[in-house]
Amino acid sequence: MRQLEGTKCSFLVCLGISIIIFSFIYLRTRTPPELKPPPSSSCKPFSTVCKTFLPGMKKGVNWYSCDCQVESYILNSHLPCSNLKRDLHFITKPLSRAEEAYPLAFIVTIHKELELFVRLLRAIYMPQNVYCIHVDAKAPREYREAVQKLVSCFPNTFLSSHSETVTYAGFSRLQADLNCMKDLAKSKTDWKKVVNLCGQDFPVKSNLELVQYMQSQQWRDKNMTPGVKQPMSMMYRTQRQYKEIVGSHVAPKGLGLRKRPPPHNLQLYFGTAYYVLTRPFVDFVLKSPIAHDFLDWSRDTFSPDEHYWVTLNHIKEAPGSRIDGGWEGAIRAIKWRDQEGSAHSGCKGHYIRDICIYGVEDLPWIISMDSMFANKFESNTFPEALDCLEQWHRNKVINQATVPIEPSWLLAIHSNYSNSSSYFNSSAGE
Repeated sequence: MRQLEGTKCSFLVCLGISIIIFSFIYLRTRTPPELKPPPSSSCKPFSTVCKTFLPGMKKGVNWYSCDCQVESYILNSHLPCSNLKRDLHFITKPLSRAEEAYPLAFIVTIHKELELFVRLLRAIYMPQNVYCIHVDAKAPREYREAVQKLVSCFPNTFLSSHSETVTYAGFSRLQADLNCMKDLAKSKTDWKKVVNLCGQDFPVKSNLELVQYMQSQQWRDKNMTPGVKQPMSMMYRTQRQYKEIVGSHVAPKGLGLRKRPPPHNLQLYFGTAYYVLTRPFVDFVLKSPIAHDFLDWSRDTFSPDEHYWVTLNHIKEAPGSRIDGGWEGAIRAIKWRDQEGSAHSGCKGHYIRDICIYGVEDLPWIISMDSMFANKFESNTFPEALDCLEQWHRNKVINQATVPIEPSWLLAIHSNYSNSSSYFNSSAGE
């Protein structure tokens, strides 16, 4: 009898455990893992202007960002890296064989707006690439620690080994890029080309489109440094000596001391501070006596990053040089104030230093330009512009992928009037 009672008791225990297990499995299968609760009150819906760019924005349905408090999340999070990458929606697998076979390097110089940096990094991040982040030496300690916390979660992302106190139009801005180039030259990743960015940039092309553009017939094995022979209006930058007031501004030396001509009889060019450079060209910059001499000569010039890269790229001996390049190369979509009425119809946000800080009404122009990146954005003044472009860009990335999509890679949820919610479906609106 005791044996029967023991058997009966064991059976009931096993039955109870089985019921618990099957109930758990049932609830898990009944609750899709990608569903999230309705957005909190701190999450604002996308501007209705976004409907031009985001499919599925139907009447009675609002689309919300999944992470409305990116900055506070980074600053206050003690979560392991796996949670951090998931909750911030980083893509964790190569999305195509073409991208995996053509890794890129990125140099990102930052000093403020942590949220902008996080959103930029996750937009350009792919596990096959490599990223050097230069944090300005004058940035607050809390800011640097937050960036370090995020960067440490990725084996292919690191802080520059040396930080400069960057001054607008100063040599320090050029030196910051060179510091990262030295670090990237030691990378075990077989990156093909390097792109430089600042914290107020945002991509327009997907990573796949960047790879395709750089491998196009026009740019295969070539550097991209848009610029022309130095015009008369820009000669003051290199004919007079300047000094950098560290962390403040650049000023003429004395009463305007004249400089000697550039070394090696170099023809000076003027262009943008942004570039796409091949790895052999980077090696040339770091090792060539011509590049070193020109760098030393440029130390007391005004905004040397706007003549250094483009001038070296017009040296016949430089790998990947483009002697007849001109302004070719769709690197940046920028609205300059003095080009209003010719290149664009005006800034819908506002101008700072004659460059447009984009508003949401600028997005059609940005997308029509089909540049690699757009500059500049601010999260405080015109947040909707970045919200819409970010979602538009991630939709494109997801739609181009040739691998299964993980739910955490999606950036937004929708909520209708009945308070149901789900992740943004990139094919919504079909």
